[in-house]
Amino acid sequence: MTAIKHALQRDIFTPNDERLLSIVNVCKAGKKKKNCFLCATVTTERPVQVKVVKVKKSDKGDFYKRQMAWELRDLAEVDAKDASKENPEFDLHFEKVYRWVASSTAEKNSFISCIWKLNQRYLRKKVEFVNVSSQLLEELPKAEESVPSGESQSVAGGDEDALDDYQELNAREEQDIESMMEVCEYAISNAEAFAEKLSRELQVLDGANIQSIMASEKQVNILMQLLDEALAEVDTIEGKLSSYEEMLQSVKEQMDQISQSNRLIQISNTNNGKLLDEIQFLVNYMDLSKGHIRALQDGDLSSPKGIEACINASEALLQCMNVALRPGHDKLMAVKQQQHLFSELRDTFARRLTNHLNNVFVHQGHDQSSTLSQHTAELTLPKHSPLHRDLLRYAKLMEWLKNTHREKYEGLSRTYVDYMTRLYEREIKDFFEVAKIKMAGTTKEAKGKFGLHGSSGKLTGSTSSLNKLTVQGSNSRRSQSSSLLDMGNMSASDLDVADRTKFDKIFEQVLSELEPLCLAEQDFISKFFKLQQHPTITPPLPEMEDSDGGVPSRMPPQAEHRHSMSSEKDMVRLMMNKIFQSIETELNSLIALGDKIDSFHSLYMLVKMSHHVWTAENVDPASYLSTTLGNVLVIVKRNFDKCISGQIKQMEEVKISKKSKVGILPFVTGFEEFAELAETIFRNAERRGDLDKAYVKLIRAVFMNVEKVANESQKTPRDVVMMENFHHIFSTLSRLKISCLEAERREAKHKYTDHLQSYVINSLGQPLEKLNHFFEGVEARVAQGVREEEVSYQLAFNKQELRKVIKEYPGKEVKKGLDNLYKKVDKHLCEEESLLQVVWHSMQDEFIRQYKHFEGLIGRCYPGSGITMEFTIQDMLEYFSSIAQSH
Repeated sequence: MTAIKHALQRDIFTPNDERLLSIVNVCKAGKKKKNCFLCATVTTERPVQVKVVKVKKSDKGDFYKRQMAWELRDLAEVDAKDASKENPEFDLHFEKVYRWVASSTAEKNSFISCIWKLNQRYLRKKVEFVNVSSQLLEELPKAEESVPSGESQSVAGGDEDALDDYQELNAREEQDIESMMEVCEYAISNAEAFAEKLSRELQVLDGANIQSIMASEKQVNILMQLLDEALAEVDTIEGKLSSYEEMLQSVKEQMDQISQSNRLIQISNTNNGKLLDEIQFLVNYMDLSKGHIRALQDGDLSSPKGIEACINASEALLQCMNVALRPGHDKLMAVKQQQHLFSELRDTFARRLTNHLNNVFVHQGHDQSSTLSQHTAELTLPKHSPLHRDLLRYAKLMEWLKNTHREKYEGLSRTYVDYMTRLYEREIKDFFEVAKIKMAGTTKEAKGKFGLHGSSGKLTGSTSSLNKLTVQGSNSRRSQSSSLLDMGNMSASDLDVADRTKFDKIFEQVLSELEPLCLAEQDFISKFFKLQQHPTITPPLPEMEDSDGGVPSRMPPQAEHRHSMSSEKDMVRLMMNKIFQSIETELNSLIALGDKIDSFHSLYMLVKMSHHVWTAENVDPASYLSTTLGNVLVIVKRNFDKCISGQIKQMEEVKISKKSKVGILPFVTGFEEFAELAETIFRNAERRGDLDKAYVKLIRAVFMNVEKVANESQKTPRDVVMMENFHHIFSTLSRLKISCLEAERREAKHKYTDHLQSYVINSLGQPLEKLNHFFEGVEARVAQGVREEEVSYQLAFNKQELRKVIKEYPGKEVKKGLDNLYKKVDKHLCEEESLLQVVWHSMQDEFIRQYKHFEGLIGRCYPGSGITMEFTIQDMLEYFSSIAQSH
């Protein structure tokens, strides 16, 4: 073990300026035995550091290496496991517990004893030793032996050998010994002679030392005398220092007292500063000036200066009442008194303000009522801007009342609504009476028309004569009441464009007067009562119900967004509904009157109402005006759809005369007039889609009923009825260029062309009837499989029969037949459409085509026969031209 100790000291600890004091061979408890060494070391430099170092042999086994080190001051406990029995196990409690098993109990005890001595000597914090024998725990000697120069002190002076069996020579000692041994060459070969020489030299040196000491006795005496004097001076200085210390002690006590007093003064100043801050806080935030108190108690609420003073005072009072008191302030008597004063001032001013505003409402109401007579004869609504301007001066006071006295604020709101409801009801009623009078007209003729018709568009007299329309001759066609212009069962001569323009202007004037009135009142309510009126979500334009009477695809805006609106928005809406509760009723009544006078008015109303709804939505989607007009727009759209449905029903009920030709059907010309007027009304309109849907329904009904009348016609051929009416429809659609009816325009052209061709072919078969029948038989034989050159051998179609048929139609006879055909066509066709020349020219082309076809058949079926027609193509052209010119 000693050799290992020396090796560790030399290889590991000496390079680190450390001394190895104790060593123990250990292994970890409960694991495979991997031996290592625990070493107790101290540093050679001050301050002394004591460590426990774990040293382990390298894997190759040729040298030792330092693995881990702990400071002794970090050691909390040493547990020897058993104090009475020998036990090699022990624990060291650093930041964690390390369990060790020593190679022998003696090594363990020696190591623990060294740790105990190092702990007693160098550490203030004593380590706790558990299960350690008292014999091992010995006190260190009080006397400490100094260690050689350059080395640290030993653990215990008297026990140096116990802690360190070997002391290494320092560099100087090694040098002296080497120089001495060099002088004596036989020092190594003859140690005894070398020792004797050293002994003799030592004796010589001792004698020299004694002689030197005896020679310096006088200097020693002088030195001792100086030491005695120095000791006397030291005593004197110590006495003075003691007196100074006593004086300083008294000064220290006085300074302590002064420091204590200063600390108390500082605490007092701090408390006084905090108290001053609290007082300033209460004074600054809970003190109301006398001027504000006078304004709240006796301020003039009728003058602008008085109102401004009351506004400032009310705001100052509200700030004082809403100040955030700190904990404990509410228990102060002064604070309670101020709060009581503020409550009294608040209640007093709230009563004064409420009474004054009630009087203002009544006073302004009387002044406004006096001006109603000025507007009774005009189609205008009184302006309330002066009333609003006067009341808006109190807007901030209303906001104060809303925040302080909610009940009085709501009471004023109800009072204002009740007063304004009565005022607006009178104004709106008178306004709509004037509108109805102007709409009905002042002439007796207009009044007569107003009294004749109901809202359903039926005459109070004989309705059957108009519901069951009859088709008369072409000369009296324009006098019939069967066109679409008769939207309300009134004749076209009764209601002209000027009447409808007048109605359009009146209806536009009504809407133009209502719009600024409602918007101004809603804006005033939101500002005066401090209510939010603009919603966060913009509702879309309300969808109207389809023309087939289905339910609307979207609810009105006020129902769709009711859950998303705040209570203040609801309050604005409720106030506006209450104030203007008569507007929707009066508008519906006016619309019913317009529809009663003329169902065509629904077109004007749909366009105007849609435009105003769109405008109101852009200004404020949540306004009462946009909501109300949206509801009324639904009614207008229903009237429009009912008007279209009524016209379709009249088409279906139309009857034709059996004694006269049909010509252009009344509902065809009526659709033309309807489309012309609708295109004028709906130019650049927002709801063009509604008109397009109506166009499609009407044109399909027109198509269907034209075919129905054509099938039922007895006097006029079906092809003529179809040709003339579809030509008229095609011309109308081509002229108006209605984009949504482009497919119907092409269909009308197709039907017109087909029926023109059919009529021409059928009509041409009559002048050359036998010739047509003969060649039809020839074509039939060829179709049955007979070769064309063999047709002449058929008995009924031989050359003799062909010559006989051709002789029956000489040029004179053909011209006579064509003249009769022209007269017949002229009887079939009507004058309005002017299709006679078109039909005659088509017949000419068809006749020429047939002539060429007949000649071709003759050439193919009767080759070399020399048979030709009695007339030529040039003869036919002269016939057609002369007949057309003669008529």
